[in-house]
Amino acid sequence: MTRSVLFDTETTGLDPASGHRVIEVAALELMNDLPTGQTFHRLIHPDRDIPEDAARVHGITLDRLIGRPRFAAIVDELLDFFGDGALVAHNAAFDFAFLNAEFALLGRPALAAARMVDTLALARARFPGLPNSLDALCRRFAIDLSERTTHNALLDCRLLAQVFVELTGGRQRGLSLAATLPAMPAVAYAARTRTPRPVVPTEAECAAHAAFVARLKDPVWLQA
Repeated sequence: MTRSVLFDTETTGLDPASGHRVIEVAALELMNDLPTGQTFHRLIHPDRDIPEDAARVHGITLDRLIGRPRFAAIVDELLDFFGDGALVAHNAAFDFAFLNAEFALLGRPALAAARMVDTLALARARFPGLPNSLDALCRRFAIDLSERTTHNALLDCRLLAQVFVELTGGRQRGLSLAATLPAMPAVAYAARTRTPRPVVPTEAECAAHAAFVARLKDPVWLQA
């Protein structure tokens, strides 16, 4: 079985190069792209202010983070949970950039870009020209959004896990007795095609079908 991790972050702003920091990180363990129920979730004190426009998006104020650990205190737990498999996120370049900025401040290696699986890229390949935000995808796949009043990293992970299942065919794979497919980079997911499996009827089945058709008035099977 192939292990990967789906994750999300909330931040003080949009650009780590401008000094913005991670204030929440959540992750879900996936086996063969399906959630196992194992999760990671931490709120983090950013050692800076949280602008009002950012707080309106995720609902996290600096007062709520008093007494929460700094990133340095949770980095080992986070990396242990991430392991060495694929890392799935929506608009993954954003989350990778913020985590890599935090790792750089601590002298830690960056996450390898080869590990990135971007569900936004998968969605754009499947639904070109359509809205592909997490909210839009949840509505498209009839996934319940009633709890999503603000951005919340753990809730967003749970919603994204359902979207990921839909985008990659994981639901069908999970119900199959056949071997499941391993996690792959976004480009591979987008390019994957299904192999046709024709069903060839037996002579007895063909004879039974012909007898059935003969009893019908103007059967479509006999129309040119």
